[in-house]
Amino acid sequence: MAKRYRTAGFKGYAVKFSPFTSTLLAAATSANFGLVGNGQLSILNTHPTALSPLQQYDTQDGLFDLTWSEVHENQLATGSGDGSIKLWDISIPNLPIAKYQEHAREVMSLEWNYVSKSTFLSSSWDSTIKLWNPATPHSLRTFQGHTGCVYTSAWSPRNSDQFASCGEDKTVKLWSTNDPHGKPMASFGGHTDQVLSLDWNKYSPTMFATASVDKTIKIWDVRNPRGQVSMFGPFEFASRRVKFSPFSPNYLATAGYNMSASVWDVRTGSVVFVHDAHTEFVFGVDWSLFHPGQMATCGWDEQVHVFNVPGAHA
Repeated sequence: MAKRYRTAGFKGYAVKFSPFTSTLLAAATSANFGLVGNGQLSILNTHPTALSPLQQYDTQDGLFDLTWSEVHENQLATGSGDGSIKLWDISIPNLPIAKYQEHAREVMSLEWNYVSKSTFLSSSWDSTIKLWNPATPHSLRTFQGHTGCVYTSAWSPRNSDQFASCGEDKTVKLWSTNDPHGKPMASFGGHTDQVLSLDWNKYSPTMFATASVDKTIKIWDVRNPRGQVSMFGPFEFASRRVKFSPFSPNYLATAGYNMSASVWDVRTGSVVFVHDAHTEFVFGVDWSLFHPGQMATCGWDEQVHVFNVPGAHA
């Protein structure tokens, strides 16, 4: 049975467990489907029997993603529809502790570097990816190579200077922060429509998964000249987000336009678990770093769910 929390008036776009505290969960939400209006960041307590809010922060524009700091247990960053990034401290109410404004359009993705821990990435509809240190008011680097919206950028789980990205131009690109020109090291084609989400396998550091508007999920290996090594689908509906388990190389979570979240065994290409309690599109999915098999989802039904997936950590 899922624990539930209602983000009343706000559609869920991203949900992330804290890397420091086993019972902390954050949700990034937007009013009016993210088209116009405000956003809200909710900090939730997942213990013991029901989700309850510890803090809520209102923003002037919708929130599309968030990332917890890997250094400060109380801090996290959010990406907004106005192109801004805000840094919050959940021990301080009401207002962010810092704001960064360089992107010209919506910030769709944020991810803290969990190897070096000192920097994070932002991806935007303005076609750029930026590297930030939260102690610095301006971005450290800007990476350009996509020819449309960049939906996700994700750090390699092993190499602190390497990340991958995906976007509207149907490509997946591999980058190094050491490249002086800020251009991609490699580019992979294979999807026939926009690529919405990307996540690395934490145990096979050359492999990652993507989800696309072409209604497929693909597994890639950067050592393969063609990139793609397997494909699931096409399905009736596209997946909006993919996330590999932090406890096993074999399980991949997906969430999307079929109003559910699924767990796949990537060895067999089979679905081993489905959470179908949402009644609208599911845009956010994450795994707990403390409790094997525990997951969270959020959707346009203004609900955050926390539930357990039996056996999804072998």
